[in-house]
Amino acid sequence: MMKKKLTALFLSLVITCSLQAQLLWKISGNQLEKPSYIIGTHHLAPFSILDSIPSIQKVLKETEQVYGEIKMKEMQSAEALQSLQKNILIQSDTTLQVLFAPEEYDMIRTFCQENLLLDINQYAKLKPAYLLNNIAVALYVKKVGNFKKQEQLDSFFQDQAYTTQKQVGSLETLDFQFKLLFNTPLKRQAELLLATIEHIDDGVEMLKEVTEAYMQQDLNRMHQINSTRYHDLRDPLPGEEEAVLDHRNQAWAEKMPSIMQTGSTLFAVGALHLPGKVGLLQLLKNKGYTVEPLN
Repeated sequence: MMKKKLTALFLSLVITCSLQAQLLWKISGNQLEKPSYIIGTHHLAPFSILDSIPSIQKVLKETEQVYGEIKMKEMQSAEALQSLQKNILIQSDTTLQVLFAPEEYDMIRTFCQENLLLDINQYAKLKPAYLLNNIAVALYVKKVGNFKKQEQLDSFFQDQAYTTQKQVGSLETLDFQFKLLFNTPLKRQAELLLATIEHIDDGVEMLKEVTEAYMQQDLNRMHQINSTRYHDLRDPLPGEEEAVLDHRNQAWAEKMPSIMQTGSTLFAVGALHLPGKVGLLQLLKNKGYTVEPLN
């Protein structure tokens, strides 16, 4: 009898966990006339993940508008390129060589030549955060695989809306994201770049684990991996993680109700914004919405 009870409990836990292992969620109630939806994206994951979400085609057909973190088409505008250039270049007299000890600089230069095909001697004004961002993409391509430049989930959902002449909107501006990514103090940017390269195997392993969790639609696992701490300079300083995730989640959760009132909406944002106590799923529940997973 005890064995049967334990088996039933185990099966119950498995079913419960599998129900929560979803990327697509329905938002209803709280005086919404029509449901809206939210899907977690991975900026480098292949389109094949959509084969594991049968409901997504129905959602794309029935929703009236798509909102992303930014409008992806704006990335190609002249204004966006000018803003990007302004934000990724050091504006003071400082250069990359000034930010690092000679041996550190040589290590970083060698690493960038081998992995980015970039000689930083010729780009002395590039911010460390920009190099770090590109290193993450390069390592994903080399070590994780399945990356196809033309397959970008955030763009996909917005392109589907454009194709059917639906509204496309954004929760943030490009300028906001550029400042968030590239305008932390240069000293801190340098620390993160150096520490990441010195422990590059850990970084590759984390990329693999996060991608595997995403392809398994396991948001809780992604949240757990992202919460890993190394007890060195790679760990976020007070306020850093909040600025990247929590504060943005709270700002989006304030904007989403009025957007959903204008029509059934599909929100497509980075998957790490969904789980956790200050994740979008919980914040929407706190506002009185019913939030449930869809296969």
